[in-house]
Amino acid sequence: MAPENHVENPAEYALENFSHNVSAAVHALTPNPARHVGQAVPQVRRITVQDLKDSLRAGVADLGALRDDILFIGLIYPVAGLVLARLAADYALLPMVFPLASGFALLGPVAAIGLYEMSRRRERGEHVTWADGFKVLQSPAIGSILGLGALFLLLFGLWMAAAYELNLALLGPAAPPTIRAFEQNLFWTQAGGTLIAGGIGIGFLFAVAAFAMGVVSFPLMLDRDVDMWVAIGTSVKAVAKNPGIMALWGLIFAGLLVAGSIPALVGLVFVMPVLGHASWHLYRKVVV
Repeated sequence: MAPENHVENPAEYALENFSHNVSAAVHALTPNPARHVGQAVPQVRRITVQDLKDSLRAGVADLGALRDDILFIGLIYPVAGLVLARLAADYALLPMVFPLASGFALLGPVAAIGLYEMSRRRERGEHVTWADGFKVLQSPAIGSILGLGALFLLLFGLWMAAAYELNLALLGPAAPPTIRAFEQNLFWTQAGGTLIAGGIGIGFLFAVAAFAMGVVSFPLMLDRDVDMWVAIGTSVKAVAKNPGIMALWGLIFAGLLVAGSIPALVGLVFVMPVLGHASWHLYRKVVV
């Protein structure tokens, strides 16, 4: 039993409230399934390494052609870097800096939805500007898109809560007095080593779940207005049918994100638009 004077940490408070409402939100935002009755179930096909290369080339081509897509999403991440720097200055929040930074990747498919829309319109030969990214709000599938976005936010909240509880269990509730003391505890103690290993392991599981759910689901809903659960199922099937290639795509994705994060997330101004556009083209190769 929790003590009477227990005060919830921010992660616990957010998770409790979000979990309480997420089911109702998903139900409310998901369109009437009757609208999708008789709709053909999307099929997935096997892809090759060449398809990954082609998708990346197409993503670079979209970035070169559109350019102002950088304004749509690319600037979000340097701003996020400033937020992380501010958190790092608060020693009480210092242990949550890395979980928060790595957790941004879980929300990548949600953040890139406007880029998918821009690539979709360019593919159709339309003149595209950054404002067209917001036309996703006019999509017939907007309810399903928002519902899946809510699930990804829940996944992000669960990751933050898990990271906080792991840190609490291993390093205790006391805030590190200095950054050096935090580094000493993290890198030169047994508890710190366990925290790093446990955090990587748990984070990997969350990343796999987010990747499997989102690798083609958002583009699919934009393209065909399928039900949210059909989109998730198709995405999982795409990963299951191409485990090696999709694992390689995940490694490429993660590697480019890490490279773009140095220094201070500035490289993500270019990396994120390329990955977003490339994900649209990969969807085109996977789903038929």
